Amino acid sequence: MSKSTDERGRLYLPKDVRDRFGETYRIVELPSHVALFPVDDDPLEGLREAVGDAFEGTDADELKERAQRAISEEIEVETEVRRTNRER
Repeated sequence: MSKSTDERGRLYLPKDVRDRFGETYRIVELPSHVALFPVDDDPLEGLREAVGDAFEGTDADELKERAQRAISEEIEVETEVRRTNRER
């Protein structure tokens, strides 16, 4: 799907996308692109629904730290791959 912003920089998502994923999104800037991730009304509940009891008994702050660390590592790897590809 391809969308353009309007003169004020707004991006409109089709109704079927909003119905499927919700009204609230996190915008994540990565080295090579921008991504929209739907945000649940209760993000922890959404996580629990997605993974079941895999994180039962795990503190929310610990989960946040793990996620931030994993994202940082992914960005570092992607940045290095792009740097290597440019040098070729």
